[in-house]
Amino acid sequence: MSALSAAADGGAPAAATGELPDALAAVSLGADEGPTEFAALEAAARAAAEVAALHADDVDRSARFPSEAVDAMRAQGLLGAMVPKTFGGHGASLRCLAQICKTLAESCSSSAMVFAMHQIQVACLLEHAPSDAWHRHLLERLTGEQLLLASATSEDTVGGNLRNSACSVQTEGEQFGLEKLASTISYGAYADGILVTARRNPDAPASDQVLITVLKSDYELERRSGWDSLGMRGTCSEAFKLIARGGLEQVLPTPFAEIADHTMLPVSHVLWAAVWIGIASNAVDRAKQFFRVQARAKPGTLPPGGTRLAEAVGLLQLMHARLTMSLDSYALTRQTESLSETMAFASDMNLLKTSVSTTAIAVVSQVLMICGMAGYKNGTPFSVGRHLRDLHSAPLMINNDRIAANTASLLLAQRSTTLRF
Repeated sequence: MSALSAAADGGAPAAATGELPDALAAVSLGADEGPTEFAALEAAARAAAEVAALHADDVDRSARFPSEAVDAMRAQGLLGAMVPKTFGGHGASLRCLAQICKTLAESCSSSAMVFAMHQIQVACLLEHAPSDAWHRHLLERLTGEQLLLASATSEDTVGGNLRNSACSVQTEGEQFGLEKLASTISYGAYADGILVTARRNPDAPASDQVLITVLKSDYELERRSGWDSLGMRGTCSEAFKLIARGGLEQVLPTPFAEIADHTMLPVSHVLWAAVWIGIASNAVDRAKQFFRVQARAKPGTLPPGGTRLAEAVGLLQLMHARLTMSLDSYALTRQTESLSETMAFASDMNLLKTSVSTTAIAVVSQVLMICGMAGYKNGTPFSVGRHLRDLHSAPLMINNDRIAANTASLLLAQRSTTLRF
């Protein structure tokens, strides 16, 4: 039993005997959990973050998977946090998951991003998997064994274009097979399962995609390149040839375009933003400490970085407010089918991603100027080189230029913008 289960429930997790609800949105992503459950999840996140912090510099230096941090997440029951209590999880809301991402990112960016990417896959399953025996068993295993899920959406011939696939599902009776040349599968070598995009069949166009869940026993990975990157080095986002086989029940019935629009992209943008805010928050805390050291050294004199610190704190607050607004919008939009409101929501989520990804870099750049050489050098209490390198991945994760072009198209179709206080 995880420490989280004991703190939240006062005993062992509920047995996973129920059936998958038809509308998991209300269970897993919409309604906030109670204050006791939220506090227990926060405590679990802090415990895992303490472990992550101990190994963050070595994870970055060695470009290795943050195994200690992920083991701590497993011990705290965090990998199954979003899964409904019926299946042994905690039914955590998206808002709660964002808080966990921020807490983890304040200690180790790579650990937080692994957690965020895993939860994005869990959200897709909870919202779009059918209520059959195979998927019920998967949820039971996910919480009981704390399985780690990865994603294979990129491909050599289509690059980072999420909405196109070159590989296809090959069916034979009730079985399928597929081969995919994935340009990146983050922490693929360490995952217990992967959600893979592919064309529905060999004759389908590139945009007619499905999402397939494959577990470790279903696939083989052939490493095609390493991961020696500028930042986010612990995500181990290597290129693989993926060869998978399984039953057709593992192919989600919902078209991937709908999964992406309704779940994958908005949840990605929210949780990624929370990670980036956590990185920037830790950097600002280091700047505050440096500022206090300077102030104590010369009592009665305002240190030279005061103006920059005020600006960095202001930008951090703006990012936090921006994410809070998007979480509120997420909860409201899920209650309507209005096309105009859905388009406004899509552009809002796109703008969340592009604005936070660039603002976080600006915040840490200000911190670097405040801390000077103490921030530039590695191994000091004020070092922010890792923070800055990790954040430079943010505009590239689904390239901001591509998102901006899509947002512009959405804005063309919107008649007006109404902001209320």
